[in-house]
Amino acid sequence: MKLSKKIVYGFGLAACAGMLLSVSGMAENAAEADYDEDLYGPAELIIWNKPVPRVPFSHKVHTMDSGFECDACHDDLFEMEAGAAEAMDDFTMQGFAEGKYCGACHDGDTAFDANADKNCAACHTPPGQIVFTRPLKAVIFDHTMHVDSLGYGCSDCHSNLFAMHIGAAEQNEDAFIMEALYRGEYCGACHDGDQAFASDTRCTTCHIGVLGFDRQFGGGGEQDGEHH
Repeated sequence: MKLSKKIVYGFGLAACAGMLLSVSGMAENAAEADYDEDLYGPAELIIWNKPVPRVPFSHKVHTMDSGFECDACHDDLFEMEAGAAEAMDDFTMQGFAEGKYCGACHDGDTAFDANADKNCAACHTPPGQIVFTRPLKAVIFDHTMHVDSLGYGCSDCHSNLFAMHIGAAEQNEDAFIMEALYRGEYCGACHDGDQAFASDTRCTTCHIGVLGFDRQFGGGGEQDGEHH
């Protein structure tokens, strides 16, 4: 049976796309195959969870991709032992500002400034959804919507409205209340009826209540702060 020119053309495009994807995949696999863990360190990401959770570090990016040798960081900046940095009291943003740990290079000169507000998301991976369970249960906040969909940056809320610490707002139950929002504090800084819907409207957009919490997390007991 004779194929039309459109069909033949379509097959040709599909074949070209397949070849491009194949070549791209081969290049990526080749790069991974070239990575020598004995020379460059573990290929998998290191995830620090202290003093704050979900901070990834890639040996590959800093060694194979950027050209640093192991002794650029070990043992002067980081001990060659998993978890050693997390156990130190000065493994903090203030420590970085003083040139310790990552701050030895991430000073705004050698590499991007780790303490600049605009660079937070380069290392910090915020939870997609936060669920506040105090002073009442339960209120949701969606990082993904506010950052990815609406385009807000970390410094729009941190640390002037919310401390960069999980559970900080909930610790002060007498202050983290609706009256505070009405005065322009916390979420009320934007949810004023002008920049975003007023905090005294559309209640169920944020408040899911006990039943909503139980439906979302399976119920059974208090889990303060565990879903942040």
